[in-house]
Amino acid sequence: IRNYSSPETEGQLLNSFVQYFGDSLGRKIKRMPLIEETVLPGDSLLTLPVVIIGNGPSGICLSYLLSGYRPYLSPEAVHPNPILHTKLEEARHLSIVDQDLEYLSEGLEGRSSNPVAVLFDTLLHPDADFGYDYPPVLHWKLEQHNYIPHIVLGKGPPGGAWHSMEGSMLTISFGDWMELPGLTFKEWAASKRRNIKSDRVMPEEIACYYKHYVKVMGLQKNFRDNVYITSVSRLYRGEDDENRSQLSEDISTQHLEMEDGQKSLIKRNWEVRGYQRATDGSHVPFCLFAENVALATGSFDSPGRLQVEGEDFPFVLHSMSDFGAAISKGKLRGKADPVLIVGAGLTAADAVLCAYNNNIPVIHVFRRRVTDTSLIFKQLPKKLYPEYHKVYHMMCTQSHTVDSNLHSAYTSFPEHNVLSFKPEMKCVLQSASGLKKILKFSVALVLIGSHPNLFFLKDQGHSIGHHLNQPITCKGNPIEIDPYTYECTKEANLFALGPLVGDNFVRFLKGGALGIARCLAIRQKKKHELIESGDGGGDGVP
Repeated sequence: IRNYSSPETEGQLLNSFVQYFGDSLGRKIKRMPLIEETVLPGDSLLTLPVVIIGNGPSGICLSYLLSGYRPYLSPEAVHPNPILHTKLEEARHLSIVDQDLEYLSEGLEGRSSNPVAVLFDTLLHPDADFGYDYPPVLHWKLEQHNYIPHIVLGKGPPGGAWHSMEGSMLTISFGDWMELPGLTFKEWAASKRRNIKSDRVMPEEIACYYKHYVKVMGLQKNFRDNVYITSVSRLYRGEDDENRSQLSEDISTQHLEMEDGQKSLIKRNWEVRGYQRATDGSHVPFCLFAENVALATGSFDSPGRLQVEGEDFPFVLHSMSDFGAAISKGKLRGKADPVLIVGAGLTAADAVLCAYNNNIPVIHVFRRRVTDTSLIFKQLPKKLYPEYHKVYHMMCTQSHTVDSNLHSAYTSFPEHNVLSFKPEMKCVLQSASGLKKILKFSVALVLIGSHPNLFFLKDQGHSIGHHLNQPITCKGNPIEIDPYTYECTKEANLFALGPLVGDNFVRFLKGGALGIARCLAIRQKKKHELIESGDGGGDGVP
């Protein structure tokens, strides 16, 4: 049951928005796009150019560019790619945001399927995949006239899911690959007198860096924390309706006819509804209107599930944080039965290491062969990731096929599926050959990836992926976008970046921010030209 706050609390929230957007838009605002959920929105309410949902590195980087920061080719810079460098020299006087991204990214190759992501990465980390540590070829300027009013909504502090990741594990990427434009991770660490002992760092360090980044770059006014989105939908109005009455219906075509064939509807802006959690735990409802919405929610919302019998038992966990809490509370101390860990990715490997370091025996179940070339361990250099190769070595050498008895500390079950969990803390496994086994455990931990939760969109966003009517996943079914603008191909004025479009690494999600910033800058310029010429209206209709 939603707990609505007092009028005083909601008034404070309203005033904070009024003050910010009044300053940002340079005009006096009497009414705000923030209203009680029971009120039907009217045209007189302010419409924001951009609402960004998600305040992780994707949302932070996009806010940085929308705030007017522009990357230019440094005067002394020479990119190691001679063809790209020649292209950059052709328009040295222009920022990268103002250049043809398709032209610049042509012919580049990298570890992202999105060309602008590869382009921006090679400008920030030239030839990084070849082991070089070249400095960026860009320098940044703050150009206030390029500011596009926007707001970034997130559930927690800036940094997103990094604030809730397991703190005892090192990140998979190097610290400088996790950094955002304009502030190197090493500079931040030095300013905070942090002793960074290796190129790989703790998630908590990264989370602190992102939070500090928003502050030092002057982006705080764009951010609202403790915000939960409940609905993002299209608004429609009748073309001939003098009162401009609106319908909140999510329909995919631009012009539609009503059932009687008499009246058509025109697609208008986005309506974003949700609530902000106050310090006393109460919920302050709000409604925002936006010309454009950018999805930057990441992929950690919903843990992957096996969809088998008994998976909802309380002793079957789906996150490292729950596992860590069980260990810290002593729930597994003195247990004779091992922990059952399902999955063959890095999070599952983290769980194995966590259990191993706490002297908790492990049964490790995964579907693939240990020789499968697609296993993530095959892609990690041993010298840089010794702890993960330790797990991989155990997966190969301490399999139940090598010794039919369970090893005291760790036993792997390659090419096995979980069929069910039983109430007496037993698990039914099935091998590739069809042989079934029943094993007893103390707690089960299912770590088979996570998926974004786009419940606030119509049909949970199933209509905007590469495969229609299927859930959005980062690998199998990312949101389908224009490769240079990051606008959804199936929904105008809706953008997506980061894991939602397949860019799981921070070094590549920054390209999404670049593509979106360029697209919106072009549209804002055209809109201003129309208004100045007297041909455009001010109602925010795209």
